[in-house]
Order: sequence, then structure tokens, then C-alpha cells
Amino acid sequence: MKKTGALASALRSSGATLPAADLAPAPEQDTASPPPTRKPAAQPSRAATKAITVHFPEEVRRTLKLLAVEQGRNVDDMVAEALNLLFVRYRKPEIAPRKVSK
Repeated sequence: MKKTGALASALRSSGATLPAADLAPAPEQDTASPPPTRKPAAQPSRAATKAITVHFPEEVRRTLKLLAVEQGRNVDDMVAEALNLLFVRYRKPEIAPRKVSK
């Protein structure tokens, strides 16, 4: 005999009626295998790009964001400008794409 869930028992005791299919317990899942993962949808703006992740103290992040607001630009553009300045210093081409030209 199959067990019914607590919700189904509560509904029965309250006098509510449900079709028999709704009272059947959900099939037990295999706990050994993890549930399938879905790949997130790709954003068109990120096509042909790769993430560059760096870690700095919180104060560096806060100052960068403040500077971007003061300049009326976004952080991506500020970082692109910084990378291009670094590339120039080491005699490399300025290849970091900028969203706003200033």
C-alpha cells in the first residue's frame, strides 16, 4: 500500500475531494544522481567574449564604482580604459573595446 502525503491526508480530513491521480505520492527520486543542470541562456551582448575575474579589497571596488558614477560612465568602460592604458605602457595594441569614447 502506498503512503499518501501529509497534504493529501489533511485535505481528506477536511472533507475536500481530489481525483485519485492527485492523491498518488510523487515518485521517489534517485538520491545518488544529482538533478540535471540547465545551462543559462547566453546573452547576445556577451557573444565572443570571455570573463576576466579579479579579486580586490572592497574599497577598490567601491572607488571604481564611484569614479564611474562621477564620470557618467559604466564600470566596464572604465576597466576597458584602464586595460588600454596598461597595453600602451607595455607597447601592446589598445584592443579593449570601449562602450563610450571620451
